Amino acid sequence: MLKRTPLFPIYAEHGARVIDFGGWELPVQFAGIQKEHDAVRQQAGLFDVSHMGEVRVSGADALDFIQRITTNDAAKLEIGQCQYSLMCYPNGGVVDDLLVYKLTDNDYMLVINASNIDKDIAWMQMNLAGQVKLVNVSEETALLALQGPLAEQILANVTDAPIQALKTFRFLNEVDIKGINALVSRTGYTGEDGFELYIAQKDAVELWKLLLEAGREHGLVPAGLGARDTLRFEARLPLYGQELSQDITPLEAGLSFFVKLDKGEFIGRDVLAGQKAHGLPRKLVGIEMLERGIPRPHYPVYAEGKQIGEVTTGTQSPTYKTNVGLALIDSAYSALGSEVNVEIRGVQVKAKVVATPFHKRKP
Repeated sequence: MLKRTPLFPIYAEHGARVIDFGGWELPVQFAGIQKEHDAVRQQAGLFDVSHMGEVRVSGADALDFIQRITTNDAAKLEIGQCQYSLMCYPNGGVVDDLLVYKLTDNDYMLVINASNIDKDIAWMQMNLAGQVKLVNVSEETALLALQGPLAEQILANVTDAPIQALKTFRFLNEVDIKGINALVSRTGYTGEDGFELYIAQKDAVELWKLLLEAGREHGLVPAGLGARDTLRFEARLPLYGQELSQDITPLEAGLSFFVKLDKGEFIGRDVLAGQKAHGLPRKLVGIEMLERGIPRPHYPVYAEGKQIGEVTTGTQSPTYKTNVGLALIDSAYSALGSEVNVEIRGVQVKAKVVATPFHKRKP
């Protein structure tokens, strides 16, 4: 049996096409990936991401625990602030990428990927030490993502909270949205401005309808996993299982900014410090096709007659109509402008290494 979010019963009202996504029955699209992608880039889109996992970490040693299992420096967080981080294995490979929210000095919320919930919690429990309490609140929490340049305007129509003053990677707790209690975070996975709203599962349908009604005049549309993937890809935001895995380190994935080697010991630090000191064997790069063809995940990449890596994500960019991809390749071939070949259905097709992200938000 596939898992379902509390919004599943109303998917059909919006013409959703659902798929199996990591054991969840979720909408890949509503009106169409291109339309939903364009709406988020130009107006706004509303995503049901209630499948994501939430874990509360509390107690006198909560911060020490988070510092030991994550790569970023959670000690720098203020109450009302969150950060992107990663959990690593001792070999430097990634357990998961996540967001860390500081609710109070001794109370945090970790937001993890849906397909990794059981694995992540088992990993946390295995590394538990000191006065720390872990509570999986995923099944009682729903999460909606309101994304796009008009997201602030839409959300301001339904709450008196000062969301206009909310900076990126900051959040407000106990926000009243027409009687619904929410944690509102200025975060997202699209490369655009926007908010993520954490609420009780019982309030999910009401908030979904409320936001769609408030955003109708602004062009707000329901958006599915298809647009979520193309949006995050254009912004070079990693997807676990593609750009990140137990065999790919954060440094190889280009996420060194979120690895604070100077904060003290954490799991995987020794290997990551070694990679930084001695150089990376592989790097994640952007590629653009020079000949006809679309790079897809796991397509082999060649240079000088040998395989040098593979594509992790690739598609035709819905925004720019270019055939582009992300590829994990030998560092020797990672310089901008380097020519490589992508094997597409048995044929090697010319491509070149290009700068990323493919899309940057307009100021």
